[in-house]
Amino acid sequence: MDSLPIMPAPVGAEAVPDSRGINLWRADPWARPLLGLYLEERLLAHLLPHLDRMGALAGGRLDELAGVADHNPPVLKPRTRRGEDAAAIDYHPAYREMERVAFGEFGLAAMSHRPGVLGWPEAMPPAAKYALSYLFVQAEFGLCCPLSMTDALARTLRRFGDPALVARYLPGLTSTDLDALRQGAMFMTEQGAGSDIAATAVTAEEREDGSWALTGDKWFCSNPDAGVALVLARRTDGPGGLRGVSLFLLPRERPDGSRNAYRIVRLKEKLGTRSMASGEIRLEGATAFLVGEPEAGFRQMADMVNASRLSNGMRAAGLMRRAVTEAMFVARHRIAFGRRLVEMPLMRRQLMKLVLPMEQARSMVFQAAEAMRRSDAGEEGAYALLRILTPLLKFRACRDARRVTGDAMEVRGGCGYIEEWADPRLVRDAHLGSIWEGTSNIVALDVLRAAQREGSLPVLRAHVQGLLGNGEALPEAMPAFERAAALAERAQQEPALARQAASALYHLTSAAAMAWEAGRLQDAERLELARLVLRHRVLPRDPLAADDAAMPEALLAKVLAG
Repeated sequence: MDSLPIMPAPVGAEAVPDSRGINLWRADPWARPLLGLYLEERLLAHLLPHLDRMGALAGGRLDELAGVADHNPPVLKPRTRRGEDAAAIDYHPAYREMERVAFGEFGLAAMSHRPGVLGWPEAMPPAAKYALSYLFVQAEFGLCCPLSMTDALARTLRRFGDPALVARYLPGLTSTDLDALRQGAMFMTEQGAGSDIAATAVTAEEREDGSWALTGDKWFCSNPDAGVALVLARRTDGPGGLRGVSLFLLPRERPDGSRNAYRIVRLKEKLGTRSMASGEIRLEGATAFLVGEPEAGFRQMADMVNASRLSNGMRAAGLMRRAVTEAMFVARHRIAFGRRLVEMPLMRRQLMKLVLPMEQARSMVFQAAEAMRRSDAGEEGAYALLRILTPLLKFRACRDARRVTGDAMEVRGGCGYIEEWADPRLVRDAHLGSIWEGTSNIVALDVLRAAQREGSLPVLRAHVQGLLGNGEALPEAMPAFERAAALAERAQQEPALARQAASALYHLTSAAAMAWEAGRLQDAERLELARLVLRHRVLPRDPLAADDAAMPEALLAKVLAG
């Protein structure tokens, strides 16, 4: 039998394509145009060199550091060599270098709270912070948890804390000097409570000096050696249920500089986010300070949780972007059967299936960021909109990230399964998003809670209608949204429908957002993405039909070109 002819590999082809050193900002065809819609022109011009530098770091040095830190997780040192109960955590130098870049050089946790970060004379809007963090997380996910909690704690403290408490602790939380920095954390989860906050068992007893003594165990505490943490605890003289649970600020050191009375019992061995420490905390009469109204502890902590959920959705979007960038790079440079993978029809289709949820998530991140900016400015209806966009994003984007990172790993083939590459880390980290700050069920139910208690559904309806304008671009969208809204209303009586309703609202809102972006940018390819969301994720289709519409070549060219 004659052998098949050996086809010469095209110029630039690689047997094992390696994207190391790629600039992740420049590799993203929609990054610059979209930010032009969500950031004021003068601020964007100021940030462009910083975005470019972050993109270069994320595709190069940061990615290398993240790989090293992932394979060298933190270690708990319970005691000093003299037997003192120190409970210190040793971090690999690679993690410390990433802290310097994130907290120090770029000020990612501080830029929304004070002027002067990156040379900008004002505090920056959320979209600026998320634009830079979206690039950073493409290299390192674990450190983004301390970043997010420090940022969210500062936000919650500013909103609800006593002025003296704010004056004492906010400067450390927003410092870009690592010696003065006090990172933030939240200690909420208990072994017997989980998401059921009313079952909180850690107790708080008021002292004569106005401080409180916290006693009990917290079961899952990320960044456990943070300088400051927000803690939920039950007042010993309070009522049962949620009204008896208050919010407290727990410093690592007491005001007199002595070590506070709590211990890190052990660190968790986790599937992902291995670079960052998570542990169990035992509070032994630890000194803490009441934040806000005593009977509004859960509502006030929810402010921090919701800010963290928005960050979680951003992280999921970033993980998908990195996974897709890797898959695209491999497909453009890998040769099989004499052709580049990206030239093969089935591969092109599969790549587009990765791009779609990635772009949905990105649009929803910046829609939520804009809603947060408007809410902080006191705009009517903006809080209700933010209150529903946040759980929608957290629910769906985090679930999509699990599939996208896994399918993207498959494009690299066997190498994608090897820990020397970023793919396994992306897959492991992606599974975290659906668990932290509320599992998928909890967050889907929170969508219904926002609709019911905050009046968010009519606000979302008006927002989607505004994005769609006269509806010419997506004529099927508004009728479908009305059906999704009706489903969400029914789900308030039948909670088993919560996930179905949340997915429908997410898909329709993201499609409307992409259609709005397309109109502002005069971008026919982005509008086609919005239509694909409706066609493949909302509208009825025959799964046995062989007449699926061909993918527009202009869209394929833009997405796959690199």
